[in-house]
Amino acid sequence: MTGEELRKLVRAAVEEKIVELLGDPDAGMVLRQNVRKRLLRQKRRVAKGERGELLETVAQRLKLA
Repeated sequence: MTGEELRKLVRAAVEEKIVELLGDPDAGMVLRQNVRKRLLRQKRRVAKGERGELLETVAQRLKLA
């Protein structure tokens, strides 16, 4: 097993345990149609290789940094 495979395995196990202990905070919630569309658009753009703004750029623009 490679280091990356081990990290993925541990990450999945930790996430599973957290959800088991705390439950899914989004369970039973409905995703608004406009949010769903925006997420699907973003997913397509990422699949094409596009990326958004750097966190540092956004933080500077919002005067958080």
